[in-house]
Formats: sequence, structure tokens, C-alpha cells
Amino acid sequence: MSLFSAVAELLKPAPPLDPALLKALDRVAELVDPMLKAAGDFEKRLAFPLQHALGYCDGLVAGLPGPIDINRKSFANDPLVHALFATADDIDQMLGRSQAVRDFLAEPSCWESDHFYAMFAARRQQKKQLGMARIGDVIRSDVPQEVLFFSDHTLVEPCCHLETTLTGLRSKALESLLHTFHAHVAALRHEREGLRADVSVERAHLTVLRGATPGHEYEVRTRHLDDLDGKLRDNAESLMPEQLLEALAEFLQAPETALRLCPVSITVDRLGVVSEQPSNDLGLQTLNFPELTARDKRLHLAMLARISRDEALEAVEMVRDQQHRFMLI
Repeated sequence: MSLFSAVAELLKPAPPLDPALLKALDRVAELVDPMLKAAGDFEKRLAFPLQHALGYCDGLVAGLPGPIDINRKSFANDPLVHALFATADDIDQMLGRSQAVRDFLAEPSCWESDHFYAMFAARRQQKKQLGMARIGDVIRSDVPQEVLFFSDHTLVEPCCHLETTLTGLRSKALESLLHTFHAHVAALRHEREGLRADVSVERAHLTVLRGATPGHEYEVRTRHLDDLDGKLRDNAESLMPEQLLEALAEFLQAPETALRLCPVSITVDRLGVVSEQPSNDLGLQTLNFPELTARDKRLHLAMLARISRDEALEAVEMVRDQQHRFMLI
């Protein structure tokens, strides 16, 4: 390549950013801090880290198992669905009480298919109890046991089209990352307000002491004030757009620290009693599922679900009737 060609290549304008990436950049400014756009080369400095985070979110959603049918039949036949709910009636309660499902069924688009898809999430719980078990040839009723059950059942992004649900989940995954960083920024600002209050109090004490004979307490409080001033300066600097942008870029290049799927494998019987025995026992089933860790640090089983629209409609009407009767009592 000639010198002229090399210079021309350097001076050639950068190709325009992908529309999806530009949309994601707007979400960054909206959800984290609009002042980020005041930093120099906002788009250029965040383009690669954000592209990396978007790819990570794509892989995260692709790692969700399913779609798995959630209905009374699967409760009877699928060990995982059976473990997720205490009774088959609880499936109807989940569907009927879900605001996301109610909103979806209120839209004309719900009639495009007789099934819809959503991400199903629930919190794994395990409790200890005394129960019945065979010890050798003896049936005992005071055997320590650990029982698996799930709570806080949730449906996210219901839609007749699986790809639309997946697209929505990828967007929510990115939003979760951005909310996590926003929480970090909010914590820094809260810390700044606390430091400002401490500095104000310390200066008031020094004003009082200055009128007396300087002594050891005055020296101690002066050093403490200097320390607080230094912390306040560091905090203020970390909240400048340039520093926030740099910290956000580093965060987006390691999204697994804030959002990840972890595989879980648990062997249980039909009553949910956890067992350490091999799963080749006909009375035991090994459940394999991923758990999602997001910004609230709580673990949620996560998978894709397929649900009958008509069953969901019946469940919503049933719950409404129950709530109406309760109000009349």
C-alpha cells in the first residue's frame, strides 16, 4: 500500500453504527445518566463495550431451556413442572394473577395463536423438616429431610410469537445491566451527600474549637476534615461524565458479574424431598435447570414456557370471580 493510500485509509470516515446499537446507546443515556452524552466521543467509546454486552445478552437468552408446556397435563407428566407447583390449581392461580398475562390477553394480538410464549421465573426454596422414610426394614416418621419448592412464580414478555418474546427478553437483559450500573451511580451520589453533611458538621466543630486554645482535639478534627475533603473530591471526580463513561465501558465488558445463568441439578422424589441417592431409583427424578442472577442478587429459575391462551383466559376469569366474591364478603 502506498503512503497516499495509507493516509486516505486513515482519513476515511468511520462506517455508520448499526441501528440496533444506536438504539442501545440511547437506552444507556436514558437509564444510566443523560449527562454521559456530555463526555467526549460518547458513541465511539461505548460502541465496542455495548456491542459486547448485547452479544452477551443474546447468548444469555439463547441459553434458556424450553419452551416447556405449563399446564395440568405437564404437571402430571413432567417432573420439573410438578416440582414447580404445589398443586395443579396453582398453575391457574399464577396465570390468573399475572398482570403481564392479563395485559397480553387484553390485546387483540393474543388471538393470533392458540398458544403464547413467555419467560417463566420462580425462586427456589428449600426447607428442613422431619418426615417419613425407610431406614433398612423400618419406616420412621422422624427422619430429617430437605424439601424443594418454588415461590414467586412470574411470567415475563408473553407473546404469541417466540422470536418476539426472545427479542423482548434480550432488551430486558440489557436493561437489567444498565439498571445495575445506575444503582452504582446512585450509591455514589448518596455517598457524596453523606460526605457533604459530614464535612459541614466537622467544619462547624472546628469553628467552635478555633476560638479556644488550639489543642490535640483541634489537630485530630483538622486531619479528619482533610480526610473527608479528600474523599469528597474523589467521589465528585468519579461522578464526572468522563469517569462514569470509562467505568461503564469496563462494566459492559464484564456483564457476567451482574447477570448470569448458573446450572442447577437436584434429585428429588414426587413429594419434593431432596435425595443424595443416584437418580436410577424409579422413585427419584433429577431436575436440571438454570438459575438467573440479576441485580437484586436473588436466584430465579428461568426457562421459556408455552401456555394455552384459552387456559389462561379461563384462569383470569376464575381469579376475577374469586376476587369479586371476596370483596362481597
